[in-house]
Amino acid sequence: MHHDLILETRNLGKSFRGFTAVSDVNLRVRRGSIHALIGPNGAGKTTCFNLLTKFLEPTTGTILFNGIDITRDKPAQIARRGVIRSFQISAVFPHMTVMENVRIGLQRQLGTAYQFWRSERSLDVLNDRAMELLEQVGLTEFADTQTVNLPYGRKRALEIATTLAMEPELMLLDEPTQGMGHEDVDRVTQLIKKVSLGRTILMVEHNMSVVSSIADKITVLQRGAILAEGPYAEVSKDPRVMEAYMGTVDAELQGAH
Repeated sequence: MHHDLILETRNLGKSFRGFTAVSDVNLRVRRGSIHALIGPNGAGKTTCFNLLTKFLEPTTGTILFNGIDITRDKPAQIARRGVIRSFQISAVFPHMTVMENVRIGLQRQLGTAYQFWRSERSLDVLNDRAMELLEQVGLTEFADTQTVNLPYGRKRALEIATTLAMEPELMLLDEPTQGMGHEDVDRVTQLIKKVSLGRTILMVEHNMSVVSSIADKITVLQRGAILAEGPYAEVSKDPRVMEAYMGTVDAELQGAH
Protein backbone atom coordinates (compact mmCIF):
# COMPACT_ATOMS: atom_id res chain seq x y z
CA MET A 1 0.00 0.00 0.00
CA HIS A 2 2.88 2.34 0.80
CA HIS A 3 5.09 1.43 -2.14
CA ASP A 4 4.99 5.03 -3.30
CA LEU A 5 6.62 6.04 0.01
CA ILE A 6 10.38 5.62 -0.13
CA LEU A 7 10.98 6.86 3.40
CA GLU A 8 8.68 6.99 6.38
CA THR A 9 9.30 7.78 10.02
CA ARG A 10 6.83 6.94 12.75
CA ASN A 11 6.92 8.85 16.04
CA LEU A 12 10.61 9.54 15.55
CA GLY A 13 12.16 11.22 18.58
CA LYS A 14 15.53 12.09 20.04
CA SER A 15 16.32 13.39 23.50
CA PHE A 16 19.69 14.47 24.85
CA ARG A 17 19.86 14.46 28.65
CA GLY A 18 16.26 15.52 29.02
CA PHE A 19 16.31 18.01 26.14
CA THR A 20 14.00 16.88 23.33
CA ALA A 21 15.62 17.76 20.00
CA VAL A 22 13.13 15.86 17.85
CA SER A 23 9.71 14.81 19.00
CA ASP A 24 7.13 12.55 17.38
CA VAL A 25 8.12 13.25 13.77
CA ASN A 26 6.05 11.40 11.18
CA LEU A 27 7.76 12.07 7.89
CA ARG A 28 6.51 10.61 4.61
CA VAL A 29 8.72 11.08 1.57
CA ARG A 30 7.20 10.07 -1.76
CA ARG A 31 9.34 8.22 -4.26
CA GLY A 32 10.57 10.48 -7.06
CA SER A 33 9.89 13.74 -5.24
CA ILE A 34 12.02 16.61 -3.99
CA HIS A 35 11.07 17.03 -0.34
CA ALA A 36 12.39 19.98 1.67
CA LEU A 37 12.80 20.19 5.43
CA ILE A 38 12.68 23.78 6.63
CA GLY A 39 12.34 25.57 9.93
CA PRO A 40 13.96 28.19 12.14
CA ASN A 41 17.39 27.54 13.64
CA GLY A 42 17.28 24.88 16.33
CA ALA A 43 14.14 23.31 14.85
CA GLY A 44 15.78 19.88 14.70
CA LYS A 45 16.41 19.60 10.95
CA THR A 46 20.01 18.42 11.25
CA THR A 47 19.15 16.07 14.11
CA CYS A 48 16.52 14.54 11.81
CA PHE A 49 19.11 13.96 9.11
CA ASN A 50 21.48 12.45 11.69
CA LEU A 51 18.75 10.05 12.80
CA LEU A 52 17.90 9.02 9.24
CA THR A 53 21.54 8.19 8.46
CA LYS A 54 22.03 6.65 11.91
CA PHE A 55 24.74 9.07 12.94
CA LEU A 56 22.46 9.29 15.95
CA GLU A 57 20.32 6.57 17.54
CA PRO A 58 16.65 7.53 17.87
CA THR A 59 15.26 7.60 21.41
CA THR A 60 11.82 6.62 20.11
CA GLY A 61 10.15 5.63 16.89
CA THR A 62 10.75 3.76 13.67
CA ILE A 63 12.40 4.53 10.33
CA LEU A 64 11.16 2.68 7.26
CA PHE A 65 12.96 2.69 3.90
CA ASN A 66 11.01 1.06 1.06
CA GLY A 67 8.76 -0.40 3.76
CA ILE A 68 11.67 -2.10 5.54
CA ASP A 69 12.42 -1.21 9.16
CA ILE A 70 15.94 0.22 9.16
CA THR A 71 15.81 1.73 12.66
CA ARG A 72 18.55 -0.59 13.93
CA ASP A 73 20.78 -0.40 10.87
CA LYS A 74 24.33 0.91 11.16
CA PRO A 75 25.34 3.92 9.02
CA ALA A 76 27.22 1.71 6.54
CA GLN A 77 24.17 -0.54 6.07
CA ILE A 78 22.00 2.49 5.43
CA ALA A 79 24.43 3.78 2.81
CA ARG A 80 24.48 0.34 1.16
CA ARG A 81 20.71 0.44 0.91
CA GLY A 82 21.11 3.58 -1.20
CA VAL A 83 20.45 6.34 1.33
CA ILE A 84 23.37 8.70 0.72
CA ARG A 85 23.95 12.02 2.44
CA SER A 86 26.02 14.47 0.45
CA PHE A 87 28.41 15.72 3.11
CA GLN A 88 29.42 12.18 4.13
CA ILE A 89 31.57 12.11 1.06
CA SER A 90 32.14 15.79 0.48
CA ALA A 91 35.27 16.41 -1.53
CA VAL A 92 37.45 14.72 1.03
CA PHE A 93 40.71 14.93 -0.87
CA PRO A 94 41.59 18.56 -1.55
CA HIS A 95 44.89 17.70 -3.22
CA MET A 96 43.41 15.31 -5.74
CA THR A 97 41.84 16.41 -8.96
CA VAL A 98 38.11 16.81 -9.35
CA MET A 99 38.08 13.73 -11.58
CA GLU A 100 40.02 11.62 -9.05
CA ASN A 101 37.57 12.53 -6.31
CA VAL A 102 34.63 11.29 -8.37
CA ARG A 103 36.54 8.12 -9.22
CA ILE A 104 36.99 7.42 -5.50
CA GLY A 105 33.22 7.71 -5.08
CA LEU A 106 32.80 5.16 -7.86
CA GLN A 107 35.33 2.82 -6.25
CA ARG A 108 33.55 3.05 -2.92
CA GLN A 109 30.32 2.19 -4.59
CA LEU A 110 31.95 -0.90 -6.11
CA GLY A 111 33.18 -1.71 -2.61
CA THR A 112 34.79 -5.13 -2.38
CA ALA A 113 33.91 -5.83 -6.01
CA TYR A 114 36.58 -3.26 -6.74
CA GLN A 115 39.40 -5.76 -6.02
CA PHE A 116 38.37 -7.54 -9.11
CA TRP A 117 38.61 -4.54 -11.36
CA ARG A 118 42.18 -3.88 -10.42
CA SER A 119 43.43 -4.06 -14.01
CA GLU A 120 44.29 -0.90 -15.95
CA ARG A 121 41.30 -1.39 -18.20
CA SER A 122 38.96 -1.27 -15.26
CA LEU A 123 40.18 2.19 -14.35
CA ASP A 124 39.27 3.28 -17.86
CA VAL A 125 35.74 2.10 -17.17
CA LEU A 126 35.75 4.23 -14.02
CA ASN A 127 37.27 7.17 -15.92
CA ASP A 128 34.48 7.08 -18.50
CA ARG A 129 31.81 6.95 -15.80
CA ALA A 130 33.55 9.71 -13.81
CA MET A 131 33.62 11.97 -16.87
CA GLU A 132 29.92 11.26 -17.48
CA LEU A 133 29.15 12.37 -13.93
CA LEU A 134 31.28 15.49 -14.28
CA GLU A 135 29.42 16.32 -17.44
CA GLN A 136 26.11 15.84 -15.65
CA VAL A 137 27.06 18.41 -13.01
CA GLY A 138 28.76 20.82 -15.42
CA LEU A 139 32.33 20.27 -14.21
CA THR A 140 33.94 18.82 -17.35
CA GLU A 141 36.27 21.79 -17.74
CA PHE A 142 37.48 21.33 -14.13
CA ALA A 143 38.26 17.60 -14.44
CA ASP A 144 42.01 18.08 -13.95
CA THR A 145 41.75 20.96 -11.47
CA GLN A 146 43.07 20.27 -7.99
CA THR A 147 39.96 20.23 -5.82
CA VAL A 148 41.44 22.77 -3.41
CA ASN A 149 41.50 25.26 -6.33
CA LEU A 150 37.88 24.74 -7.32
CA PRO A 151 35.68 27.86 -6.96
CA TYR A 152 33.50 27.63 -3.83
CA GLY A 153 30.18 27.36 -5.66
CA ARG A 154 31.51 24.48 -7.77
CA LYS A 155 32.56 22.41 -4.77
CA ARG A 156 28.90 21.63 -4.12
CA ALA A 157 28.56 20.40 -7.70
CA LEU A 158 31.52 18.10 -7.06
CA GLU A 159 29.90 16.83 -3.85
CA ILE A 160 26.75 16.12 -5.83
CA ALA A 161 28.80 14.26 -8.47
CA THR A 162 30.54 12.14 -5.82
CA THR A 163 27.16 11.48 -4.19
CA LEU A 164 25.74 10.38 -7.55
CA ALA A 165 28.74 8.07 -7.95
CA MET A 166 27.41 6.15 -4.94
CA GLU A 167 24.18 5.40 -6.86
CA PRO A 168 21.78 6.93 -4.33
CA GLU A 169 18.17 5.87 -4.36
CA LEU A 170 17.45 8.55 -1.77
CA MET A 171 19.78 11.54 -1.73
CA LEU A 172 19.99 13.67 1.42
CA LEU A 173 21.25 17.20 0.80
CA ASP A 174 22.16 19.27 3.84
CA GLU A 175 21.95 23.01 3.08
CA PRO A 176 23.14 22.65 -0.52
CA THR A 177 23.21 26.40 -1.25
CA GLN A 178 24.65 27.60 2.05
CA GLY A 179 27.11 30.48 1.78
CA MET A 180 26.63 30.96 -1.96
CA GLY A 181 26.07 34.04 -4.07
CA HIS A 182 23.03 34.33 -6.34
CA GLU A 183 24.63 32.91 -9.46
CA ASP A 184 25.90 29.79 -7.68
CA VAL A 185 22.59 29.33 -5.86
CA ASP A 186 20.77 29.35 -9.20
CA ARG A 187 23.26 26.93 -10.72
CA VAL A 188 23.06 24.47 -7.83
CA THR A 189 19.25 24.73 -7.75
CA GLN A 190 19.06 23.83 -11.44
CA LEU A 191 21.54 21.02 -10.85
CA ILE A 192 19.44 19.53 -8.03
CA LYS A 193 16.37 19.70 -10.27
CA LYS A 194 18.29 17.95 -13.04
CA VAL A 195 19.73 15.11 -10.95
CA SER A 196 16.39 14.55 -9.22
CA LEU A 197 15.05 12.82 -12.33
CA GLY A 198 14.55 9.18 -11.42
CA ARG A 199 15.67 9.81 -7.85
CA THR A 200 14.26 11.03 -4.57
CA ILE A 201 15.79 13.99 -2.78
CA LEU A 202 15.27 15.06 0.82
CA MET A 203 16.93 18.39 1.55
CA VAL A 204 17.42 20.77 4.43
CA GLU A 205 17.46 24.26 2.94
CA HIS A 206 17.27 27.80 4.34
CA ASN A 207 16.85 29.64 1.08
CA MET A 208 13.13 30.00 0.42
CA SER A 209 13.53 30.89 -3.23
CA VAL A 210 15.28 27.55 -3.73
CA VAL A 211 12.60 25.66 -1.82
CA SER A 212 9.74 27.40 -3.61
CA SER A 213 11.21 26.75 -7.04
CA ILE A 214 12.03 23.03 -6.77
CA ALA A 215 10.41 21.33 -3.76
CA ASP A 216 7.30 19.22 -4.38
CA LYS A 217 6.54 19.03 -0.68
CA ILE A 218 7.75 20.97 2.33
CA THR A 219 7.83 19.91 5.96
CA VAL A 220 8.23 22.74 8.45
CA LEU A 221 9.82 21.80 11.76
CA GLN A 222 9.59 23.90 14.88
CA ARG A 223 11.18 22.88 18.18
CA GLY A 224 11.69 19.38 16.85
CA ALA A 225 8.10 18.77 15.83
CA ILE A 226 6.24 19.07 12.52
CA LEU A 227 4.42 22.38 12.39
CA ALA A 228 3.05 22.24 8.86
CA GLU A 229 3.40 20.26 5.67
CA GLY A 230 2.38 20.55 2.05
CA PRO A 231 3.30 22.33 -1.17
CA TYR A 232 5.10 25.68 -0.84
CA ALA A 233 2.10 27.78 -1.88
CA GLU A 234 0.06 26.31 0.96
CA VAL A 235 2.75 26.22 3.66
CA SER A 236 3.96 29.77 2.99
CA LYS A 237 0.47 31.13 3.70
CA ASP A 238 0.07 29.20 6.95
CA PRO A 239 -0.14 31.78 9.78
CA ARG A 240 1.59 29.40 12.21
CA VAL A 241 4.54 29.11 9.84
CA MET A 242 4.77 32.87 9.44
CA GLU A 243 4.66 33.25 13.20
CA ALA A 244 7.31 30.57 13.73
CA TYR A 245 9.65 32.50 11.50
CA MET A 246 8.76 35.78 13.23
CA GLY A 247 10.31 38.33 10.95
CA THR A 248 13.53 36.37 10.44
CA VAL A 249 12.51 35.10 7.03
CA ASP A 250 9.12 36.77 6.87
CA ALA A 251 10.17 38.59 3.72
CA GLU A 252 11.46 35.35 2.23
CA LEU A 253 8.25 33.50 2.98
CA GLN A 254 6.35 36.27 1.21
CA GLY A 255 8.50 35.61 -1.82
CA ALA A 256 10.30 38.94 -1.60
CA HIS A 257 13.59 37.06 -1.76
